[in-house]
This record gives sequence, structure tokens and C-alpha cells, in this order.
Amino acid sequence: MTSDLIVVAGGGGFIGGHLVADLLRRGFTNIRSIDIKPCEQWYQCFDQVENVVADLKGYENCQRACEGARHVYNLAADMGGMGFIENNKALCMLSVLINTHLLQTSHENGVERYFYASSACVYNAEKQESEDVIALKEEDAYPAMPEDGYGWEKLFSERMCRHFREDFGLETRVARFHNVYGPHGTWEGGREKAPAAVCRKVIDAWSTDDHSIEIWGDGKQTRSFMFIDDCIKGIDMIMHSDVIEPINLGSNELVTINGLVDIVEEIVGIRLKRTYNLSAPKGVNGRNSDNTIIQQRLGWEPPTSLRKGMDITCDWIRQEYLAKHSPLPMDAAVPQS
Repeated sequence: MTSDLIVVAGGGGFIGGHLVADLLRRGFTNIRSIDIKPCEQWYQCFDQVENVVADLKGYENCQRACEGARHVYNLAADMGGMGFIENNKALCMLSVLINTHLLQTSHENGVERYFYASSACVYNAEKQESEDVIALKEEDAYPAMPEDGYGWEKLFSERMCRHFREDFGLETRVARFHNVYGPHGTWEGGREKAPAAVCRKVIDAWSTDDHSIEIWGDGKQTRSFMFIDDCIKGIDMIMHSDVIEPINLGSNELVTINGLVDIVEEIVGIRLKRTYNLSAPKGVNGRNSDNTIIQQRLGWEPPTSLRKGMDITCDWIRQEYLAKHSPLPMDAAVPQS
């Protein structure tokens, strides 16, 4: 029912903001969006939503957040790109308090369904040592050897969701996100992920005539990247499915970081001299999403090509960059390929 209360934890963040926007577009009228950041720092904030600033690591705040809710989406976490999660392991681990207290208070308040945003960082590192990676299946999370800090928190929280479903009957759903990107997200400051960081660096080089770019690692590491619209559709499908085990939600279009830079250079219309910082955080050597189960169970997988998604993302970041850093008018054109 569109009038039932839906809670989006982390609603001021990148994915959470897009989820709230999608719920509004679909006609939902009773949404509570919660984030630790002041509202003026939210990526998207909507007047027709109950916007709450609160630290959900605290039990009492979670109790207030879940009161009267039918569905809860937990997208709240202290996280960022590889540079952040490799240097802030304790902060990442503390997000376990958010999920633990939201599960407790969802159960106590009679919430019907609970969505948890997990991550591909839960997967065993030994299966990600080569750039020529075999796509990761859901079963590859065990035996456990996830990304230290952030990955362990996600894997533990997945188990918490499972046991609240088994012991208390709370219908939990878990999606393992694979590198989500798109507009209305972090693009500078240290928490941005690779697609946004590459866009910013290439646009900066175009804007300043310093035609060089630093790439973390050797550029040969491989990843898949999922466009935000596909992520939001996948969240909705998984939340309302009968898939009770954690499931991959990601594109299976594999690309090297060098290949990602190629795409953005082509979009912006520039070629840059590349230098490689081999001492910078670079994560695992290879990671891709095996979409067999989501295809079998939901008859769907994320369809947006990397080039199409990066066109949209790069255009948005260009506008943000020019508004903040450049005296050029907002409608200054970036050459298109």
C-alpha cells in the first residue's frame, strides 16, 4: 500500500537518496528518510518526506526510526571508496551497530520486511587475486576471508539478517552490491569510488590544461560497475521477492581501470598522460558479478552498459565541478566523441 510507512536508513546518501526519489515517483506518500548528516549535506532531500537527522548507531534512535513502519531499507553505513575503507577499518566496523539496532527495533515494532545493503567486499579475497577473475558466485563468500574491516562488517550483518529471519520471522532480504555509480553521489573529498574519481580527474585535466592523470595501482585491476538506476530497480525486485539468501546485484560487464579511463577520456574528448601510483589503495586485483542466480530467480539482471551510465555520470559531475571550481559558465560544452 502506498500509504504504509517506509523507512529509508541512509536516505541522505547516494543510493538512499535515489531510492527515496524512486519511491516518490511510484506514488508512495509516507516515507521517513534518516541520515546522520545535516539535511543541507544530503545528496537529495525532498520536502514531502519526513526527513530525520539521527545517528542510527544508537538503539533509541533506531527505535524512533522504526516506529509504525511496514518496510525498512537499511542503506546506512560509514563507507566510501577503496581509499576510505582501507584506512578507516574501525569506522567501517562500527556500522554493525546500525544494522544490529535496526534489526532489533524492526522486530520489536512489527516491521514486515527489512532490506539490507551488503557488498561484494564480503567475498573471499583468494578468489580475487587475478585480473582474469572468474565471476563471483554467492557461495564464494565462504570460507570467509572478506575485505578487512568493511567486508567483515557486511558479512556479519548478513548473518544477523539471516538469524532474525530464522528466529523471529522478520522477512529479511540481502543484496550484495557491486560498485554502484551514477549522478547525485560523492565525486571528491576522499570517499568517492573509481567511476566518480576518474570522471573528476579527467574533467580537472580538461579544465586546467594539465593533461595528466594519476591512476591508483597499475590500471590492470578489473571491476564491474552498476549504474544507479539498475541498483534501485534491483533493490525493489529483491525486496519483494522470495529470495531469502544474499544475492548478487551488479553488472557483469568487466573492465580494467585503464579501460574505465579510456571511456571517460572518450566522453570528455581528451587524451591524458598516465602515471601509476603503485603504493595507493587499489583493492583486489579482480572482481566481477556472477548473475546466474538473479537471472534464474528474478528473470533480470542490470542492463545498463558502462558507456551509457558513464555518459550520464560524467555529464553530472562536469556540471558539479564547473559550479564549484571553474569560472566557466555552467553551459560550457565538453567536447563529445
